[in-house]
Amino acid sequence: MGEGKNKRKNKRKGWKEIGVKKILKGIVIAGPTGVGKTDLSIKLAKEINSEIISADASQIYKELNIGTAKISPKEMQGVKHYMIDVADPCSDYSVGDFEKEVNKILFEKENNLESKNKNIMLVGGTGLYIKSITDGFANLPPKNEKIREELSSKSLEELQEILKDLDKKSYNEIDLFNKLRLIRAIEVCYLTNGKFSELRMKNIKNNNYKFLKIFLNRNRDELYERINLRVEIMIKNGLVEEAKKVYNKYRKNLYKISSIGYKELFLYFEHKITFDCAIELIKKESRNYAKRQLTWFKKEKNYIVYNFSEMSECEIIEDILKRWKNF
Repeated sequence: MGEGKNKRKNKRKGWKEIGVKKILKGIVIAGPTGVGKTDLSIKLAKEINSEIISADASQIYKELNIGTAKISPKEMQGVKHYMIDVADPCSDYSVGDFEKEVNKILFEKENNLESKNKNIMLVGGTGLYIKSITDGFANLPPKNEKIREELSSKSLEELQEILKDLDKKSYNEIDLFNKLRLIRAIEVCYLTNGKFSELRMKNIKNNNYKFLKIFLNRNRDELYERINLRVEIMIKNGLVEEAKKVYNKYRKNLYKISSIGYKELFLYFEHKITFDCAIELIKKESRNYAKRQLTWFKKEKNYIVYNFSEMSECEIIEDILKRWKNF
């Protein structure tokens, strides 16, 4: 009996010695813009002693605060946040950049004794950012400045037609009003002689985390009402003044700033639309963005969906905690 116990010990020791990967666990809190991810994530983070990695393609940019509903230090309530204010507004920050930075954070957490007792949450509404971490990311070619410079001189409509000819699937799936994403998809097609839609599916996962995936939602009328109200609050809180500063500072490269709330006000500053029209356009674009997010995440697998219109925040957190305990 003693000999058998030693054999089992040696076997376990052997697994450790040959470097069997330890699977760590984290939580994804995803959902459309304005649904209530921030408040819930802070409360949940306190319950499970977690740090938060933001997965928002607009909140990574410095100076874009009010229009991106960026969480303030006070709202963080002592919960450490990563991937906020990491890039200049006009920098070409990609999904690949995000994937590398976040996996570096996860690797350091895994090997840092001080953070061993900290859990991790990935919170945001940018589906590609989240998927690059939970499912992996394709090894796509790096940026090509010559191609980008040539494509940047083209109009949105011209870029849409180019992508449609090169890769119909990407054309049907991509945000056709995001010039940077259009340029990146076309750039990859040019550099590889392949299709961006196919190449980006050949994913390599570069972390040892398994994620409990949560998707927050509300009934459409309620969600749209919240979005409209949030835009009005942003205006009262100084969005126009913030956008004006950004406009004056980056006037030569404004096409690189595609975040909702800014590009519409840039049109107003250039006297192309009225102020009221700009506000209505921000509301409309925000609602359309929420719709695209809902469409994206409906296609994703293994998400547990909670509807704020049917459950209270406390009930949702309680249920997530039960699932987390058994995950």
